[in-house]
Amino acid sequence: MKRKATAVWNGTIKEGQGIISTESGVLKSAQYSYKTRFENGIGTNPEELIGAAHSGCFTMQLSAYLTEEDFSPERLETTCEITFEDGAITKSHLNLKATVPNIEKDAFDTLVKKAKENCPISKLLKAEITVEAVLNKQ
Repeated sequence: MKRKATAVWNGTIKEGQGIISTESGVLKSAQYSYKTRFENGIGTNPEELIGAAHSGCFTMQLSAYLTEEDFSPERLETTCEITFEDGAITKSHLNLKATVPNIEKDAFDTLVKKAKENCPISKLLKAEITVEAVLNKQ
């Protein structure tokens, strides 16, 4: 399975702006810019999107592990805070609020740790990065 997203940027870093779209259409020409990344402009930014992806991935992975162990989670709510400093993502902090009947704290903690370590986005944050680049001539 492969999924696609496209980013288009026009202009200089501070005065320019871009749009991000996903193949599914959930994001369609979502605006991003210097202000949305480093200030408080209206639009999104790469770190916010990584936070959304990480919280969603981790939560689904935890649900899978709980289900495998015959637990039925009623509600799993995860907030992800991405720390971006000195030009690098230095931390992804997941904050989980869970309602899972009939599970002991030790078993729950074990599955949370397993999900944190094994969700695909957690693995991606440590992955090799490759680039395929095409320069269009004027």
